[in-house]
Amino acid sequence: MADIAPKTQGPFADVAPALDQLTQQVLFGEVWERHELSKRDRSLITVATLIAQYRINELPFHLKFALQNGVTRDELVEVITHLAFYAGWPTASSAVGIARKVFAENS
Repeated sequence: MADIAPKTQGPFADVAPALDQLTQQVLFGEVWERHELSKRDRSLITVATLIAQYRINELPFHLKFALQNGVTRDELVEVITHLAFYAGWPTASSAVGIARKVFAENS
């Protein structure tokens, strides 16, 4: 099997180099760069999906990324509030705790 060495090491490179390469090249290199949706819109969609599916491992990264992509704190809080009624109170409650930490780190 050929050695897969990404140009920059991502979070999976030490254990799953192929997954890391696909994440960097396909997900962030191609999908996130498509022009049909803005990065801001993609961030809102991604954060909402992660909250709804209780994907708390990925949520901190994507909350930070959303802020970098122009989503405001107020908008992120509104997404969490809205999803409390569609994805469940526990998912929203967990998202609030994660957002609190992310906001504190990025103030």
